Amino acid sequence: MSSLKKQALISDLIVLAHADDKVTASEYDFIQRLARRMDITQAEVDALFQHPLPSKPIFSELERIIHFHKLLLVMNVDGEIHEKEVETIKEFGLKMGIRPAAIDRILNRLNDYEHKLIPSEELVKIFQTYYN
Repeated sequence: MSSLKKQALISDLIVLAHADDKVTASEYDFIQRLARRMDITQAEVDALFQHPLPSKPIFSELERIIHFHKLLLVMNVDGEIHEKEVETIKEFGLKMGIRPAAIDRILNRLNDYEHKLIPSEELVKIFQTYYN
């Protein structure tokens, strides 16, 4: 994956973290950890916090599932889910081509899990229900 595409994916996470008009330390740290795994430096992430890149198309189903899961994790990392974050994650899901019913089902299932962290296997099952 190109550096620009990786930075665009991190930018999506940053936009979601900003959705409730505040970025918590846990959100910032989580995004920094994900960025390090993607070989994006702290300085690059800090620059993206100031000027996020626009979203890039995600073509494969696996990439959409992984990216949507990361968005869910950022939304939940501070233990608070704000309505603006829910609206923003729905917008990202629609941009990625995820069916609205699948997004709603995923968001509704969050409360079924400790810390509202839906397991990746459950996320895949939901995607399979709507796409197979």
